[in-house]
Amino acid sequence: MTVIVRDLRTDDRRDTEGFALVRRLALPFMLATAESVAHSVTHAHPDAHYRALVAEEDGEVIGTAQTGLAYDSPEPGQGYLNVYVRPDRFGRGAGTLLTRTAEGQLGALGAKRLFAWVLDAPENRAFAERHGYRASRSAHFLRLDLANGALPPRQELPPGVELRTGADFADDLRPLFQLDAETMSDEPSDVGVEFADYDAWLKDTWQAPMFSPELSSVAVVDGRPAAFSLARTDDGTRYGTVMTGTGRAYRGRGLAKLAKNDSLHRARAAGFTEAFTGNDTGNGPMLAINKWFGYEVCASEVRYVRELG
Repeated sequence: MTVIVRDLRTDDRRDTEGFALVRRLALPFMLATAESVAHSVTHAHPDAHYRALVAEEDGEVIGTAQTGLAYDSPEPGQGYLNVYVRPDRFGRGAGTLLTRTAEGQLGALGAKRLFAWVLDAPENRAFAERHGYRASRSAHFLRLDLANGALPPRQELPPGVELRTGADFADDLRPLFQLDAETMSDEPSDVGVEFADYDAWLKDTWQAPMFSPELSSVAVVDGRPAAFSLARTDDGTRYGTVMTGTGRAYRGRGLAKLAKNDSLHRARAAGFTEAFTGNDTGNGPMLAINKWFGYEVCASEVRYVRELG
């Protein structure tokens, strides 16, 4: 059979479902639906030049790639490609074809440095290194059994602190956007972020199909959002954390714990049975918080880098 690589067709349900299936099989600890796949393409920021590629064999999607430019970074010329192949379809050349196609597209856009997340497994790391990539930072995927695990009890709120849902801010989302932008800029990363585009945040986060304002929790201090845990859910019983963080002026008071605990309790009450999140291995404070909740590392990945030219 011949493997071909082409752009995802967002109006073809077989394509979007095939793309989501590859992601679920390759990364069972990350949430993906056909609707979220299509949304990412149709609502991407134009400066990101985002493309979703599929590797197809005999009419079946067996591999995917997400590729684009880090348009919100202060350093130009940085691109990314994340390539995944169905584990039961290895050895057909799909990964190499997706990688070379994405590299060519990014090079044509002026990218000088490429970043790719790679599962921390011998065959995956060897693939990246054969294609000229070198290892950089790493991160963990974490899982919590919501159905059978014991969550920490809800804590008494400190004076002046209240908990609200994300839905409570629907009439004025800018305070949440500003808090998210501040915490995101402090996240450990190879690529710096200066996130200032409110409309892009609305499309990428608030309006994303899997995002759940009702299960997202915000700790409010004196009327201002101080910490938050943003949630997403799939079509079944899986819940994930998009971002948990605290504004710089409010750190060290346990507010992120309060917000995330509230969100987890409400997710379990709503019938979700698994919770997933991810942390950079250098993010000690957040790893400690997730360990306190009972999360366990279920997989790891490594950020690989390749210089073009």
